[in-house]
Amino acid sequence: MKQVLVTGGSGYIASWVVKYLLEDGYTVHATVRSLSSADKISHLKAMQDQYKGKLKLFEADLLDEGSFQESMEGCDTVIHTASPFFIKGLKDAQKQLIDPALQGTRNVLNSVNATNSVQRVVLTSSVAAIMGDNVDALEKANNTMDESDWNSSSSLSHQPYSYSKTVAEREAWKIAEAQDRWDLVVINPAFVMGPSLSNRMDGTSVQFVRDLVGGPLKSGVPDLTFGIVDVRDVARAHVLAAANKKASGRHILCADTKTFVELAQMLKERFGRTLPLPRGQLPTFMVYIIGPLFGLSWGFLKKNLGVRYKLDNTRSKTDLGVAYTPISDTLCDHVEQMKEAGIIG
Repeated sequence: MKQVLVTGGSGYIASWVVKYLLEDGYTVHATVRSLSSADKISHLKAMQDQYKGKLKLFEADLLDEGSFQESMEGCDTVIHTASPFFIKGLKDAQKQLIDPALQGTRNVLNSVNATNSVQRVVLTSSVAAIMGDNVDALEKANNTMDESDWNSSSSLSHQPYSYSKTVAEREAWKIAEAQDRWDLVVINPAFVMGPSLSNRMDGTSVQFVRDLVGGPLKSGVPDLTFGIVDVRDVARAHVLAAANKKASGRHILCADTKTFVELAQMLKERFGRTLPLPRGQLPTFMVYIIGPLFGLSWGFLKKNLGVRYKLDNTRSKTDLGVAYTPISDTLCDHVEQMKEAGIIG
């Protein structure tokens, strides 16, 4: 691996991928939606200054066919991270999620097929392509999901983000299996948290921490379980997947699964009473009353509330060599950054 293209280079995960690739001595091409959006790419510009001649930025759009071609020329590896991530505020799931994820994957991989230098593609998928709702895990031994599982419970109307990741990854495997020049390695992260390299504080993980720490959930939190992984571990996994010729298949990235209450307890141990943290767990009937105010539909709650599950991260450790950051460190590093930015008190 000598020259690498990272799509969506200004993104939360991708920015760390670019940083680690540069630190490891690779030449990096990174695509962004607009080179004129100074606030979104200032951290990449700083990397250009630090690593002279090693980082080149290109404009490309997921829905603009062929727009990734120029940036891909001469690259032997493509790390495709670009994909929308919306959970709240969706107005048109097809337009905001499905089309960019599915058509974007086709667009990038069609360019890969047209670029003879590319030997490997690393795709950022998600645990959402493995499971849609927590109840999916109840059919598995020890309520544990692994890479053999595919999300079959999500749709355009139910869990559309999870559906978008599922159809996009399936399309990637379909395209990869139709040729034999390049191979595909997939990273399936759980909910990604940890500090950002950019100054932007409008991402989904930031919204999550703001809700947890900023006061809206101070009276109590729902009994929900979800997988957590550090953004730095996810980025390093991409680099490992790109560099290790023996790496193959899908890889769940998850340090562990935790509940809201467990996360709040971790923060209390570090920050004590200095933050407006949740007091405890809300009764089920109360969650059904106030859940819709936080975007939690009754359909979602029925399939997720109170359901414990696990994610098997064995392959990420044996195939890629990932060493996981403790969740408490991930969470506290994230909160510290937001405190410094003045987003939380």
